[in-house]
Amino acid sequence: MPTDLPLDQILLGDCIAHMDALPEKSVDLVFADPPYNMQLSGELRRPDDTRVDAVDDHWDQFESLTAYDDFTRAWLTSARRVLKDTGTLWVIGSYHNIYRVGAILMDLGYWILNDIVWIKTNPTPHMKGVRFCNAHETLLWAKKSAAQSRYTFHYREMKAGNEDRQMRSDWYIPICQGKERMEVDGLKAHATQKPEALLHRVIASTTDIGDIVLDPFCGAGTTAAVAKKLGRRFITMDREPAYVDVARRRVEGIVPDPNAVPASALIDGPRQKVTFVSLVERGLIRSGSLLRLDHSETLALVHEDGTLSARGHRGSIHQLGKKLLGMDSCNGWSHWRYVDESTGRERLIDDLRAPRRTQDRTGQCEFLFESIP
Repeated sequence: MPTDLPLDQILLGDCIAHMDALPEKSVDLVFADPPYNMQLSGELRRPDDTRVDAVDDHWDQFESLTAYDDFTRAWLTSARRVLKDTGTLWVIGSYHNIYRVGAILMDLGYWILNDIVWIKTNPTPHMKGVRFCNAHETLLWAKKSAAQSRYTFHYREMKAGNEDRQMRSDWYIPICQGKERMEVDGLKAHATQKPEALLHRVIASTTDIGDIVLDPFCGAGTTAAVAKKLGRRFITMDREPAYVDVARRRVEGIVPDPNAVPASALIDGPRQKVTFVSLVERGLIRSGSLLRLDHSETLALVHEDGTLSARGHRGSIHQLGKKLLGMDSCNGWSHWRYVDESTGRERLIDDLRAPRRTQDRTGQCEFLFESIP
């Protein structure tokens, strides 16, 4: 690892200049949440004439599509230079920009591995009612070239964390809300702060512990926060001093999880079925905590990918339970117990799948989890 890297720092300034100052082939992963170039004209208002807090910040405004394309080409070129030959890049966007970004990315020689659809379980309604509600964003996952043969992807761990089902490219995750939302003087610190669960899946599935994650558009610091929690190193940057201040405060008190493992945490999609890893992602079951096997003294360690390990074995809540209990099959939901921190009492993990409702400031409600029939 190069000794001259600004590891675990949130840098102030232009991302292209900062990336150009880094050694070539020095980072393992780039996650980019660039300006979307929303091209808004005028204010957005709800039917009751209240103003919608839309993305109208100056950093999201470009004088033309050509100017946006030139900017995109420049930062993608710098990112490709600093990526290791085994590294990959993620970029997220909306219909406003992702197709332009994808075309430029391919023109530069990147090779797209997946496009992931982040389906927002609690999207902001379309106020004018003249189009479909925009309920998703797209992530592109790419390697440096078509010829690149090696890159990090924890397929087997992901499948085990998803209760032994192959992971899909549709991810159902709510938008950032509640205590996770960074604020300054009671207002959103950043208009497009991404949820930590989204970055958890990206970082855990495509990096190893100790890998270096670069984010050219730090914003509220979600990438840095999740990277630090999962035991990765990070280099992030933003040209807005207010965002840099927020991000630095956010990551200052985070302690890396010593029990994190190089694996993944994603949710299989359209059935809205609750997976054990989704409880880990949302912090309802903590990575590094212990679960007890029902009617025994066996304790299992919870890993970041939703797998458990005990007595020299590792697998899903179902497979490990089956192995340790000597059963032909096992529904892990009804055999593993956790300690409820509010009461200090043990409860079956199945209790965490009960319907939960949250309400954000706009009055929207969302079922975080649905019980399985």
